[in-house]
Amino acid sequence: MTDYSRPALNLERIRKFVVVAEELHFGRAAERLHIAQPVLSRQIRALEDELKVRLFARDRRRTELTAAGEQLLADARPLLASAQALRLRVGRAARGQHSFTVGFMPGLIVTAAVRALSDRHPELTVNVVRTSWHDQIEVVHDGRVDVSYIRLPVDQSGLTVRPLLTEPRVAVLPADHRLAGKESIAVADLADEHLLQDPDAVPEWRDIATELRDGTRAQVGAFHAVEEKLEHVASGRGVTVLPLSTATFYTRPDIVHVPVRDIPPNQVCLAWEAGRRSRLIQEFAAIAESC
Repeated sequence: MTDYSRPALNLERIRKFVVVAEELHFGRAAERLHIAQPVLSRQIRALEDELKVRLFARDRRRTELTAAGEQLLADARPLLASAQALRLRVGRAARGQHSFTVGFMPGLIVTAAVRALSDRHPELTVNVVRTSWHDQIEVVHDGRVDVSYIRLPVDQSGLTVRPLLTEPRVAVLPADHRLAGKESIAVADLADEHLLQDPDAVPEWRDIATELRDGTRAQVGAFHAVEEKLEHVASGRGVTVLPLSTATFYTRPDIVHVPVRDIPPNQVCLAWEAGRRSRLIQEFAAIAESC
């Protein structure tokens, strides 16, 4: 039975907690929040009193999260994102806006599905938002999009995820690279290369290359935008592994792509917030599956 006598969590205090947890310094966090440090300290103490736990361990040299603080930080970000998404959707409904927004990753063409939904609902404004590896799920949680075409792997907590298609992954290399011109390569051939992306996007490379033969860590340089990665590839500063459609979309003469034969294909899915029961979402999902 729900206990309605207990006060609801104060989301503004939780937002301030997240900033302190990210900075691990009350002074810097106060500057980010544009409030005085004593005010921030009181807000955090009030949150600790509310939760009846200690969130930070502090001494003169450093501030660290406690186990309770680590747990709150893990839960706080999706909670705040959901609250923001709720505000956006309620605001749109209050203003009478009739729109539907679709997120999509680079290399994915969503025109057919967007046009099909627009044709079925001429009164509906269908918008598109380009996403990246780092925000493809964030835009769903914070309400910027109603649905998003995503590439796995992602954290699927709080999402409904519907598989759409798979496609091969290729290594993108400088045109004069030692592996350029090969019919295909193995992921082990890239083990000592500088990877220009988040290694979580290529776990097969990470498993092989995290520790090199001499015991040093493999080099990783994470760049968010595909265009930025390709500029670094062309300059000979590293390599990247991309889905085939993304690599072919950005074709240029100073880089090449080579199939990687021993890694599984990339899975493309449609994702939306698990709690939503929108008829338009279900309709768009059916269209996306057929396109």
